[in-house]
Amino acid sequence: MHFTLTDLVTDITQNGAESGADLVELEIREIVGSSERSSIEQSSIKQSSLGQGEFRFTVKDNGKGMTNEELKRAQDPFFTDGIKHPRRKVGLGIPFLIQTAELSGGGWEMESEKGKGTRVSAWFDLGNVDTPQTGDIPGMLRTVLLFNGPAEIVIRRLRETPEGRVDYEARKTELSDALGDLETTQSLILLDEYLRSLEEDD
Repeated sequence: MHFTLTDLVTDITQNGAESGADLVELEIREIVGSSERSSIEQSSIKQSSLGQGEFRFTVKDNGKGMTNEELKRAQDPFFTDGIKHPRRKVGLGIPFLIQTAELSGGGWEMESEKGKGTRVSAWFDLGNVDTPQTGDIPGMLRTVLLFNGPAEIVIRRLRETPEGRVDYEARKTELSDALGDLETTQSLILLDEYLRSLEEDD
């Protein structure tokens, strides 16, 4: 079960990492409070009556991709290919994302091409009572960077609040060069500290 938006992001990003991709790109854009929207693309969500804003993410991979028929089946909670998770009888990742986005006053987009990859986007109204809590962004990014499979994982993060702005990019290869093996205890501690420092408002 997903309890936060970061759970949804992790799940969809893991799909990309397990698609045979050598590149997975994750972009997270967030507007919090009454900050100006001019520097972030306009969307179908207007500022909520509570002034709490919007959370949007996009995951793009260059993996095996899907045909139009496979793309439709991916949106069916009662379909699973039985390969990725042999014991699982249902596939809830994409359907749960769609349901959560729509219930929260947001929306979603999916596009894929066989042999070229997949792009999934979703957005959520942070003022909607049905929108889950955001969750631990740096902790989620640390998890994403440790996914096996892709040679490169690129994270782009933008957050605007009345107090300030966060805008950064992180690459798995660059972090591995700087920290060494990302699975050692010391590297994980340093990675976590680094990601949390990036989240501080300018």
